[in-house]
Amino acid sequence: MKLKDTAFTVKAERAILFRVMLTGNHCEDETPLEELLQLAKTAGANVIHTVVQKRPHIDPVYYIGKGKAAELSLIAKDFSADVLICDDDLTPAQVRNLEKVIEKKVIDRSELILDIFATRAKTFQAKLQVELAQLEYTRPRLKRMWTHLSRIEGGIGTRGPGEKQLEVDKRIVLRKIHDLRKKLHEIEKRQERIVASRKEFFTVSIVGYTNAGKSTLMNALTTIDTFVEDKLFATLDTKTSICKLENGKKILVSDTVGFIQKLPHHLVSSFKATLEESRHADLLLHVVDISSPLAYKQIESVDTVLKELGCDKKPTIMVFNKIDAVKNESMIPLLQNRYKDCIPISAKTHQGIGRLKREIEEKLEKYYLDVELTCSTGNGKLIAYLHEHTHVLSSCFDEQRVTFRLLMKDKLLHKLRMMDNTIQIRETTGAN
Repeated sequence: MKLKDTAFTVKAERAILFRVMLTGNHCEDETPLEELLQLAKTAGANVIHTVVQKRPHIDPVYYIGKGKAAELSLIAKDFSADVLICDDDLTPAQVRNLEKVIEKKVIDRSELILDIFATRAKTFQAKLQVELAQLEYTRPRLKRMWTHLSRIEGGIGTRGPGEKQLEVDKRIVLRKIHDLRKKLHEIEKRQERIVASRKEFFTVSIVGYTNAGKSTLMNALTTIDTFVEDKLFATLDTKTSICKLENGKKILVSDTVGFIQKLPHHLVSSFKATLEESRHADLLLHVVDISSPLAYKQIESVDTVLKELGCDKKPTIMVFNKIDAVKNESMIPLLQNRYKDCIPISAKTHQGIGRLKREIEEKLEKYYLDVELTCSTGNGKLIAYLHEHTHVLSSCFDEQRVTFRLLMKDKLLHKLRMMDNTIQIRETTGAN
């Protein structure tokens, strides 16, 4: 038994893109297939035609309606298409019905994204995450993806036809999913320990829409040489490096996988360990490609994913990147007016990087106090609490007292005094 490759490779294939735009939906894009076009190009497809149908609702059988499906069949023949790519997720039945009418391979948005992720995954963790996401996607679609449905396994010593091969395969897939989740859970716990071990540093996580320039910004802020490419999902693995601010303090900056509209839920779930940096970061840098005509929509998409991850309440700096590539400069003041706490930069030319670093310093000083705390060495509960909930910069023990240098949120002051009213706390200044 061999499972078909769940990532449909569309490299060098001639592709037709299609989608339904619901009538009465005023939130639809003016360029409805622009992002799918970029995804298809990233996967290596040659996009030869696009089809958009306006409907009051999605057809449950064919997604686009039987008549439009027949029209797509003629278009596919005329253009000698190899594959048709839908901008929404399709049910297994919709894919099966469309392929019967069109007589060409039909894949949906999730399948395309999974294909891209499969080609981009380099590390062991990323490969596990992609494999899990593929299997999660494949499981309800086994009937379409297996070529041996009619096979019955029986033989000497068995009575009756035995168990259908499809059921055997389902169990194998479920077992594989369980094993992958177990491995990723171990990686996730290790990731949490790594993140927790960085308590002495103020941590900043770069988040944003895919291809917004996060990796280029990472290179501009740190000494690390992160891989940069003008394609979607160039980065699948989290990278972390030290950034030295202008006041001498050092912070940790992490690059993360890019977000996208309608990001498949199983991908968010599979990449939980990769996104751990964002969930534990002290500050988020939300990078926006200000040269994109879809900037507003992309900001909303990132905010949606951040909310799902529980990061929507974190201190955030909006970073408007690629100001050197903006064609309509009137966009910049419009976005600045709408998003007050924002910094326009060009990570490529380093324009505005100094200002961004100063803004990070201000956020650090605004949300965190730099204090010196002295308490009894016997107060193990308080000392453990300090290591768990503050950034311990240094500690100095003598026989009866211990003095800590801490970065901590100001709201913790009252709680610390409630835990031990004999402690001494004073604010201090200086470099990390």
